[in-house]
Amino acid sequence: MANKITAIRGMNDIYAADAEAFDFLISSAEAVMHQYGYHSIRLPIVEKTELFARSIGEVTDIVEKEMYTFADRNGDSLTLRPEGTAGCVRAVIQNGLTHNQVQKLYYTGPMFRYERPQKGRYRQFHQFGVEVFGLAEAQIDAELIVLSARLWEQIGLENLELQINSLGSAEARAAYRDILVAYLNEHKALLDEDSLRRLDSNPLRILDSKNPDMAELINKAPKLIDHLDEESKLHLDEVKAHLDDCGIEYVVNPNLVRGLDYYNRTVFEWVTTELGAQGTVCAGGRYDGLVEQIGGKATPAVGFAMGIERLVALLMDKELVPAQRQADVFVVLLGDNVTRPGMVLAESLREAFPQANIQMNIGGGSFKSQFKKADKSGAAYAIVLGDQEVEQKIAAVKPLRDGAEQETIAWDDLVDYMQTRIN
Repeated sequence: MANKITAIRGMNDIYAADAEAFDFLISSAEAVMHQYGYHSIRLPIVEKTELFARSIGEVTDIVEKEMYTFADRNGDSLTLRPEGTAGCVRAVIQNGLTHNQVQKLYYTGPMFRYERPQKGRYRQFHQFGVEVFGLAEAQIDAELIVLSARLWEQIGLENLELQINSLGSAEARAAYRDILVAYLNEHKALLDEDSLRRLDSNPLRILDSKNPDMAELINKAPKLIDHLDEESKLHLDEVKAHLDDCGIEYVVNPNLVRGLDYYNRTVFEWVTTELGAQGTVCAGGRYDGLVEQIGGKATPAVGFAMGIERLVALLMDKELVPAQRQADVFVVLLGDNVTRPGMVLAESLREAFPQANIQMNIGGGSFKSQFKKADKSGAAYAIVLGDQEVEQKIAAVKPLRDGAEQETIAWDDLVDYMQTRIN
């Protein structure tokens, strides 16, 4: 007997109730996108490694430790995408989508990072991403946040906290970096191993450390928000004003820096305390320099990504996923010559009632076993075809839920009869 083949650690099958929750979340998000006039874009899973090294930053944990990178047969270095923004930027540049036009796009699909698997964090995970190109105004930053808040409302999620901050301009951030490094060097003995490694390469990420032993050190550190350039201050104030006008509550978190190098000005996260350490379910911000950095013309841009698995976990825990649609009609087939006419009859009902759930017994079985299937399907009606019914071109319609009497209906009259019985 051959050895059983299992899935790769951290890459999971999604099925049954989890798959239903997954589909519910994606369809709800797409509905909100359409409300706001955003359009779908489909992106490759594999990109040139250079794209992520140039966009995310060569000294980030993602590029240094977490990417699935390999050489193809031509010797080119390719990478399974660890996030979606870089690929979306590459796509709009390559296809000329930013030439004197605004693009409001969304995408969904799997991302890949080699991390220690834990609840809410997997090696293959799924994101729903939203990107806007060509708008520099604070209003679009606010729209993305309001849009995400509308999604939480529509799927029934409560108790998510919105945290916002500004990373300022590149110049202001560089000046602040020097101030922060000087402070951290004064307290170098208090830094953990990870922070020591980041001190020269990416010191702002130290502010995002979850190590409780460093909490006091981080809380007393100089704040980037106190060293912003004037334009970034005004931009953040305008974002906050829009959120206030729309009734969106938020907390200004001066230690919110995001893990990717390309962000500037507005950054935000929606967080929960109900998923343990992996509390961020949606995060994003402005990245005005990235299009030019990847080779396009300077273009303002802003976006966010939602972690599908983390949101699904919340939906499941709170029982917010609607019950799977049950059958309206179950067609019971009894006899040697009923299979073909039974399928034709089922198809005629699907044609007449395209929104209905019409199920048909396949694989034979006794009268009793087929009615068990009909009952399990949740159908309100069973339509029974036997050899005699086929010969006379009639069908027995049996109500399954209200105790009403079975009726015999001619095939030609069946659609009209079911009009008031199928919702």
